[in-house]
Amino acid sequence: MSDKPTGSDGPESEISEPLRRAIGDRYLTYALSTIMHRALPDARDGLKPVHRRILYGMRELRLSSTGGFRKSAKISGQVMGDYHPHGDGAIYDAMVRLAQDFSVRYPLVDGQGNFGNIDGDNAAASRYTEARMTAAAEALLEGLAENAVDFRENYDGTLTEPVVLPASFPNLLANGASGIAVGMATNIPPHNIAELCDACLHLIKAPNARDETLLEYVPGPDFPTGGVLVEPRENILEAYRTGRGSFRLRAKWQVEELGRGQWQIIVTEIPYQVQKSKLIEKLAELILAKKLPILADVRDESADDVRIVLEPKSRNIAPDVLMGSLFRASDLEIRFSLNMNVLIDGRTPRVCSLKDVLRAFLDHRRDVLLRRSRHRLDKIDHRLEVLEGFIVAFLNLDRVIDIIRYDIDPKAALMAEDWSREHARALSEEDYVPPVPADEGELSEVQVEAILNMRLRSLRKLEEIELIRERDALMEERAGIEDLLEDESLQWGRIAGELRETRKTFGKDHAGGARRTQFAEATEIEEVPLEAMIEKEPITVVCSRMGWIRAMKGHIDLGGTLKFKDGDEGQYVFHAETTDRILLLGQNGRFYTIAASSLPGGRGMGEPVRLMVDLPNEAAIVSLFLHRTGETLLVASTAGDGFLVGADDVLAQTRTGKQVLNVRGDVTALTSVTVRGDHVACVGENRKVLVFALSELPEMARGKGVRLQKYKDGGLSDVTTFAIDDGLSWRDPAGRTRTETDLDEWKGKRASAGRMAPRGFPRDNKFT
Repeated sequence: MSDKPTGSDGPESEISEPLRRAIGDRYLTYALSTIMHRALPDARDGLKPVHRRILYGMRELRLSSTGGFRKSAKISGQVMGDYHPHGDGAIYDAMVRLAQDFSVRYPLVDGQGNFGNIDGDNAAASRYTEARMTAAAEALLEGLAENAVDFRENYDGTLTEPVVLPASFPNLLANGASGIAVGMATNIPPHNIAELCDACLHLIKAPNARDETLLEYVPGPDFPTGGVLVEPRENILEAYRTGRGSFRLRAKWQVEELGRGQWQIIVTEIPYQVQKSKLIEKLAELILAKKLPILADVRDESADDVRIVLEPKSRNIAPDVLMGSLFRASDLEIRFSLNMNVLIDGRTPRVCSLKDVLRAFLDHRRDVLLRRSRHRLDKIDHRLEVLEGFIVAFLNLDRVIDIIRYDIDPKAALMAEDWSREHARALSEEDYVPPVPADEGELSEVQVEAILNMRLRSLRKLEEIELIRERDALMEERAGIEDLLEDESLQWGRIAGELRETRKTFGKDHAGGARRTQFAEATEIEEVPLEAMIEKEPITVVCSRMGWIRAMKGHIDLGGTLKFKDGDEGQYVFHAETTDRILLLGQNGRFYTIAASSLPGGRGMGEPVRLMVDLPNEAAIVSLFLHRTGETLLVASTAGDGFLVGADDVLAQTRTGKQVLNVRGDVTALTSVTVRGDHVACVGENRKVLVFALSELPEMARGKGVRLQKYKDGGLSDVTTFAIDDGLSWRDPAGRTRTETDLDEWKGKRASAGRMAPRGFPRDNKFT
């Protein structure tokens, strides 16, 4: 396509251009608009346009911190109509956040009414709430009427608005900011104003200060909701140095003694931006799901302050262990990411370090100081010009009165008159101060207007003296301002003085000025053992042939009668404790781990074990037994391959289990037995028995294993381990236990064929 106009036949406004260029240009425009006018804050005043316009709109409505409140609907409506042509809902939401003391460290809006709460409840509608500025907001606006910053036209060109606010404190770091633009984002935590002022003062003294030194003044964020920062100092330093990183923040808690050895934990501060109601819901879900058996109950007893009560399952549990588990499993511990991506000079987005942001603020304050000084200089010059005219009028009062009384055009006459020394009233030498002459003794239009507008009551000797005194004071102030404008050291001294005043105003003596977020070292709690989390109680584990499992209370008689579903029967019954872990080996060669405390109760028929672990439907249960730390298992397949593996090595952390015995084709896992003794006995489907030393088997973590017994056809039927001195035992068809001690006939090397089983060996080829 051509990028030239279509010609005279088409509308003049239609232009043809490549689609790629058209989309690219428009998307770039959108991206720049999002970055500069919506998502990223300005490094100088720390505000986005919507927040800046809200504060300026409130200033125009004269909503000072000591004045009255106005309806929030009036404020958001006026801001929308005059400066921010977007939805009033978005404006009101932004204003609400500026009023929430749990969202911003130093609220800029003083809200009256329901402005939301830490539970996550929304604020009331704008027609129900009222607002005004806070002292912090006024500090950001201070000097706005003194040409401290540039102004630009609003969206329709009918009004003007400030490009940036003067900002007497580093609001970007004090209140933080967050936003998502196109291809970039920002996330800055709040900090303490007093600490930021100290860092700025140090940066004024030492412009090349190191990041390590600044960390002495700003040790870390200061969140409005408090909490405990447990991030190592070196990580905080690296985050401030690069502008990217994260801070590990925990809830603040304490142990409350209840007497008789009972206690509970009280959480008094929660991490920043965590909604209290959702946090409690999450803790309750963990209790119901039995993912935190160590926790018995959670209650919210909060009023104006935060008070979350956590009750332990048992008083024998250490509070640190309980809180360590909660920190890992819930939002009682979070990571707050730092991404100091801001607009430098309102134009260029850049990821800045702490030093860069403080330097941008200080440079802005110097620019504001120079502009306000020049503005004041202009005001002084204008006032001096007026005072000169007043003094001339007082020194030539009779002539001035004559002109005003008799002349047709007194203004022109006063301007044309020559006010030289000969027309002056006779004064004593000490009273007379010759005025700074106008052009050849003439008065300017400004001076004449001031004289004509002068009140009659001012025509007194006392007023004349006051004018001379005022002129002298202004001349002295003017000289000071000129010295300030010429000397950079005086400028930084003035800025340092302003920062000290700000620190005094918003420091620790100010309500809410003291640091809220404390520092501590992270007390790492190792993985809490089940024994510490679960109250130890005896149970009897029952699993049927079809895989329905349950836990009966207490240690019942293993030979007693138990109920099962029609067509089903018992297969595994053994005693255990609620703190035990149960190992399950499937035909697929995978071991699965089941917590005994998670087993369903024994009143019903239980639940399918496949609901607890991801055991495939085509894989039957091979073995089900208790896990005991330090034991060794012998696992074998139907093909007659096997090896030794530690019981601790087969524990699985997930439902999917852990592959230990590799099988393929028609071969499946056959058995898993706990090693007892020093020899292994195998029996094949051909009823041949082989006995060999246990030392011939390798110990592995995973694999196919080695050949246990050699077969012409068929495979392995059973395998067991025993002590050669005690002999090999089995149950005969009559249920009696037989023991064979003379095993020389069946001894051999591993992978041998073996000899036929002894007389009386079970027909099912099983040792047990």
